[in-house]
Amino acid sequence: MKFAFSTLGMPGAGLAEAVSTATRHGCAGLELRLHPDTGVHAGLTAAGRAAVRSTVAGTGGLAIAALAGYAGISAPGPDGPVVRALLDDLSLAADLGAPAVRVFPKGEDVEAGVRRLRAVAGFCVESGVRVLVETHDALPTGAAVGRLLDALAMPAVAGALWDVLHPWRHGEAPADTMKALGDHLAYVQIKDAVSAADTTPVPLWTGGVPLDECGELLRGFGGWVSLEWERTWYPDVPPLEEILPGAREWVARFSA
Repeated sequence: MKFAFSTLGMPGAGLAEAVSTATRHGCAGLELRLHPDTGVHAGLTAAGRAAVRSTVAGTGGLAIAALAGYAGISAPGPDGPVVRALLDDLSLAADLGAPAVRVFPKGEDVEAGVRRLRAVAGFCVESGVRVLVETHDALPTGAAVGRLLDALAMPAVAGALWDVLHPWRHGEAPADTMKALGDHLAYVQIKDAVSAADTTPVPLWTGGVPLDECGELLRGFGGWVSLEWERTWYPDVPPLEEILPGAREWVARFSA
């Protein structure tokens, strides 16, 4: 496993501060949230993109694990705006040297998701940047995301991002999530929360998410594991630096 954290956990911090935090805590990379407030977004100029890439690499040689985008791959409505937004994010990823862009479903329309992913397939294959469909919102389980990716059947274009909270809180056991995602699994976000009903973030191993069960299933996984500490949405939770040691311990425990 390669360890990263999402900049979602450091609201208001600059990219240089996030890089410094990642380096101090033994991370191999950063998951960059795409938003104007973070300084990383598809509207960056060529110079801005070069600056982001240089800042992340810095003296510690961090990698960009993924870009956390917000395109809704299965959202209602016409395909054009979704495809254009996704292509913009994929182009940014290619310029930054990021291997993947995270997307949300934002709808249940699997056929639309497949069409839109096929529409960006040429760019993905040419650039080497993949789309990561997260287990989230309208397709929160491994079974749901697995159906979309099975229908697409283009592993060079898209894979699955397993957010360990959402399938579990929707009643899907971790072993069933892992089985449903199968070879589609490309990326994992770890977190803990009070309960399936109360998703307030808490330090790892203090909430309800079955982290040890997930970890045992992921032994041998060679991809990125990113701590998603949602302080941007929950400003009263402890700072990221208090949570990172537990996440580092989880990765070390299940990488052995």
